[in-house]
Amino acid sequence: MKSTLLFFLFCFYGLFAQTKAVVAGNIKSSENENLFGATISFQVNNVDYYVLTDSVGFFSKKIPLGRIKVAVKYQNYTEKHFNFNLSKDTLISISLEKERSVLNEVIITNTKKAGITSLSGGKLSFNLKELVNVPTVLGTTDIIKVLQLTPGVQNSGDANGYLYVRGGDPGHNAILYSGTPVYGMSHLLGIFPFYNADHIKEVDFDKSSSNSKYGGRLSSTTELLPNKKIPSAFHIQGNIGILASQLTLAVPISSKTGFYFSARKTYIDEIVAPLIKSESENNDVKGMKYGFSDGNFTFLSQLSKKNLFYIDAFVSADELKVKDGNLALRTNLKWSNFIVSPTLVTTFSSKVSMSNAVYFSQYSNDLNMEQATIRFGVSSYVKDFGFNNSFRYLIKNTPIESGFQYVLHNLQPQKISVKNLTDSSNAFQNSEINSSEAAVFTTIKPKITDHFNAELGLRINYYSSGVNTSSYLHFHPRILLNYIANSRYSFYTSYNKHYQYLSMITTSSVGIPTDFWIASSDGIKPQSSDEFSVGSSFNVAKNLVSTVGGFYRSMKDLLEYPYGVTQFNETTTLKNDLLVGKGKAYGFEMMLRKNNGKFNGWLSYTLSWSDRNFDKLNNGNTYFAKYDRRHNLSVVGMYELNPKWNFGLTQVFSSGNRFTMPTSWYFINNNPVKEYSAYNNAQMPNYIRTDLSVNYFFVKTNTKESALNFSMYNTFNIDNPIYVVLNIQVNDDKNSVIVKQEKKVLYRMLPSISWRFKF
Repeated sequence: MKSTLLFFLFCFYGLFAQTKAVVAGNIKSSENENLFGATISFQVNNVDYYVLTDSVGFFSKKIPLGRIKVAVKYQNYTEKHFNFNLSKDTLISISLEKERSVLNEVIITNTKKAGITSLSGGKLSFNLKELVNVPTVLGTTDIIKVLQLTPGVQNSGDANGYLYVRGGDPGHNAILYSGTPVYGMSHLLGIFPFYNADHIKEVDFDKSSSNSKYGGRLSSTTELLPNKKIPSAFHIQGNIGILASQLTLAVPISSKTGFYFSARKTYIDEIVAPLIKSESENNDVKGMKYGFSDGNFTFLSQLSKKNLFYIDAFVSADELKVKDGNLALRTNLKWSNFIVSPTLVTTFSSKVSMSNAVYFSQYSNDLNMEQATIRFGVSSYVKDFGFNNSFRYLIKNTPIESGFQYVLHNLQPQKISVKNLTDSSNAFQNSEINSSEAAVFTTIKPKITDHFNAELGLRINYYSSGVNTSSYLHFHPRILLNYIANSRYSFYTSYNKHYQYLSMITTSSVGIPTDFWIASSDGIKPQSSDEFSVGSSFNVAKNLVSTVGGFYRSMKDLLEYPYGVTQFNETTTLKNDLLVGKGKAYGFEMMLRKNNGKFNGWLSYTLSWSDRNFDKLNNGNTYFAKYDRRHNLSVVGMYELNPKWNFGLTQVFSSGNRFTMPTSWYFINNNPVKEYSAYNNAQMPNYIRTDLSVNYFFVKTNTKESALNFSMYNTFNIDNPIYVVLNIQVNDDKNSVIVKQEKKVLYRMLPSISWRFKF
């Protein structure tokens, strides 16, 4: 068993009568990766003190002077124990190696980690490698689907790949790919995982965006972190399934330079569609084609001992074609993302580091429809040119992060064209918005007492946009207080203020990406929110942790677009078409997690309310939001029977979505007319789904893997409608109306088989 301990002391000037001192430092792996969530315990005079490392592997604890027994623990790594005499403030740096057993020259590495780690203040961190057993349609980890199984995140149902967090709208959530915003968030109908989990090492999910470096959204922030370790040897891994395949390469160029490349593609049209068409007389099915492809690239170079340079890039492209001969209709919808971000990280010392990144992000969609002699087109895009600076340092062993951010937004919310092919009549409408946003932020994490610490942040945003130059200066305070009673109990409370300057306008209740983004300009105000939350964590047993909490969020200047894809006439403007209102959301969240052992997983439950109030909707009365789902329950279980077999189970239950249903019907000139009462006055049936997965490993070592995955989505074939159609029929005497509800179901039982490999 090999372990390396880098231990050094440095002195601070202080009083000779000092009775306590600060022990601070950094925990890293032997591969020079910061270990997040490692536990360091100090025993002084038979009294124990505990501290956890933060996201950069740093810790700091003030303890009494004397002979100290130190224990460092981290899952999958060998525990480290050592003693020393503490007489003054001390800085230590510790390197841990993975647990290994050696027998007859065969090395067996224990790589079992918790798939999900709970942090204070409503944050979650995911180790994607340990979540491959969670059942999905394609047999690969679906990051968005995993997030929907956690407390505070509404299950959006089938045909939707968006997130709905703590009563917010889908556009209230930020998705950051290595710090760069992603505006297009899903493939068609949410069927396929949008992000290649093989290329992403970890996911940090913050339901409240409590870190001051995050801005521009009212709700959550999800940060996707690609691997930042320079590959030491060539590796290839991937997944071959019946609907799509993916491949990831790790390529070393030298000892200090290398890159990762990942690609995915679906062949649903080439393989599955012909089988369906051959047995179907449905013209809609025969005339529909869909495909997507995406790619990830990460280049890393250790320029010097103190400078790491890397480039992250992500590209995706989707296309949907529909041809209906009966309606003389041709439809083509394309949407795509492109992201690139060069970054330089400089480590000046053990106390000071800085990162600087420039980035470009673009999302666009383009819809073209041709029916008979009319050709209609609508397109939109959003482009960001940005710069991110982050400066981390210590002042008296208190970690501080400060930085500057700037981004130039270029948006085209809607470019509309209508052309009559039989004559020369054309109509055209275009709108383009340019805006800029600058921000400075600071986050400080002071240790107030031995049991009480805080995370205090302030973000100052300046935003300017529009022909008439609408500008705003806003302060975004963030406060998180954490009380650690002992090694088993902890409590937190937080407050977060947010403003959102770019808003996503949804035009469909299902995952058809015709949604567009609009900037606050020319009378369209930024959205804002205030969120309060409280919670606690309790270690029930050695490997069993429970967390409970509650939240309240109020929102102002929310936007609603009451039309379909678009409307078009001479007087149409976005400012006139958008409705402005307010909303609030509150609820209770609970999670029970088992981290280790043959059986592990979690149980998540959310009880919540979400409502809206728009002057021009529902006669100005408050109504339930579309995704006000009272109950959300998720159970995730993963069981490892032996080194060859493991199993996964997901059980989901949630209340149905809200929708507006007519309450009465009457006749005008023998035609039935619907009459409505309240907005969103009805509710869809409860959503229930059970997913199963089985993995059989032919080979499973630290560097090689060959496994067959079988997954069953919606195992018990339960009808979960994505919307309801009301069919109105008049009886023969034409004196009464018969109303029948027709449930439109997208997914039923979906089996999937795939081969996962790594060598």
